[in-house]
Amino acid sequence: MNAADNLIPSETIVFEARKHWIAPVRDSIPGVGLLLLAWLVGWISPDRGSGLFGLIGNVLWWVQLGLFIAGIGVIVHAVAVWRTATFAVTTLRVLRYEGLVQKRTSETLLSAISDVKLNVGIVGKQLGYGDLTIMTVSGSAGADHFRSITQATEFRNAMMERKLADQQADRAPAAVAPAPVVPAPVAPAAVEAPVAPAPVAAPGPSAADSADAIKRLADLRDQGLLTDAEFEAKKSEILARM
Repeated sequence: MNAADNLIPSETIVFEARKHWIAPVRDSIPGVGLLLLAWLVGWISPDRGSGLFGLIGNVLWWVQLGLFIAGIGVIVHAVAVWRTATFAVTTLRVLRYEGLVQKRTSETLLSAISDVKLNVGIVGKQLGYGDLTIMTVSGSAGADHFRSITQATEFRNAMMERKLADQQADRAPAAVAPAPVVPAPVAPAAVEAPVAPAPVAAPGPSAADSADAIKRLADLRDQGLLTDAEFEAKKSEILARM
């Protein structure tokens, strides 16, 4: 089954892996054991014929046939699972599709994954395969096992990187529209206080008036009404006001 055929709208594949060729070898071990057991039964069974030993031989022949068919069936099933298995990390889920008749499928949301356990042994590191166990928020009951998949480390990394990116996107604050800029209030221009006009000095007495005043002062001095000192003081005062 192709993972691309089971995507939902807006979902894309981030990373895809297959079962490693070691998978049918490992899964075929029980089948090989059944074939060896069938050979052993055939080797120890007496010849088929009449009598008690003939009856035992007939029974063991059917047992041998059953073991042989079961062993071949296990091997064929292991090869079929290997050829049809596909694993994918998408932008939303982790997908697994295995098998033809007895299908094993799982679709796990990235948001539901709580932990991923990776097991890559010495042989797996050399041959490029590993086992993954995906733990979900439902605990061990929701654990999903991906066995003998190619590029197991890269598959795990792609899964966790995508989950981390989704978590960071959820935690990112929503874009806030900038607040409108309100202009600062402008203080009204200070009203200038009216400036009082500078006092204008009163015009002093004209030269003719001053001369007449000095002349009258001189007459008063000559008449003896003013002393010379008083005449000089008044004269200086009149001249200062010009």
